[in-house]
Amino acid sequence: MSGPRAGFYRQELNKTVWEVPQRLQGLRPVGSGAYGSVCSAYDTRLRQRVAVKKLSRPFQSLIHARRTYRELRLLKHLKHENVIGLLDVFTPATSIEDFSEVYLVTTLMGADLNNIVKCQALSDEHVQFLVYQLLRGLKYIHSAGIIHRDLKPSNVAVNEDCELRILDFGLARQADEEMTGYVATRWYRAPEIMLNWMHYNQTVDIWSVGCIMAELLTGRTLFPGTDHINQLQQIMRLTGTPPAYLINRMPSHEARNYIQSLTQMPKMNFANVFIGANPLGKLTTSSSHGYWL
Repeated sequence: MSGPRAGFYRQELNKTVWEVPQRLQGLRPVGSGAYGSVCSAYDTRLRQRVAVKKLSRPFQSLIHARRTYRELRLLKHLKHENVIGLLDVFTPATSIEDFSEVYLVTTLMGADLNNIVKCQALSDEHVQFLVYQLLRGLKYIHSAGIIHRDLKPSNVAVNEDCELRILDFGLARQADEEMTGYVATRWYRAPEIMLNWMHYNQTVDIWSVGCIMAELLTGRTLFPGTDHINQLQQIMRLTGTPPAYLINRMPSHEARNYIQSLTQMPKMNFANVFIGANPLGKLTTSSSHGYWL
């Protein structure tokens, strides 16, 4: 292996080699996932602490390359107080032949909602403020015709002032694109996605917000399904079996047959926020609800 690019240095952290500009000092691991690792650092040019995300195998396949492109494109153009801001992007490569790594530099946040829920109980006022900010950021994203598709507590960051930002746009899509079912962590996934509703809309993100809000209020995952089937069963125990008119609109013959084969389940009282599992009946980010009035 040749030496680092001029103006860069290498450092191994948690068995991952980082090659970053000299201006990024004091790298400290703060998290990792299937699509990358994140370190905090002090940016001597910006004179502030930042988050540095090393994308995992960004060009390994066409799917990885598309995800990388989507995240870069959206972060570059989305500018909102409740959406993570892209400060810089760089690669240590000096030629197209060596171009295999991409790093994103973003605003550093203190923790994500997953960490917060595990560590402390939240007051009703805190939950209201956090979910209000989440919906505010989501309204902005949706106004650009974008569906996030992977909202979950670990993709929502909060700083010490309780200011919230939405993270990770690698799975985001334009609302008019044909969709796939392999999106969003299962526990926060809207039922129409699991039932192969290929033209679902932005309200799938609202379902995820509802699941996140329930977790903030109770400290427990609302629908902790062990697999796709168990996930649907847990949802229907609370929302009831979908009505016949909605089942008939499901494009997947297998999905219709499966739902119709199940014992009818009554809908429990769920505060009228999500009307059953009806993707056409969910609130949007522009809708008002008494919880915030």
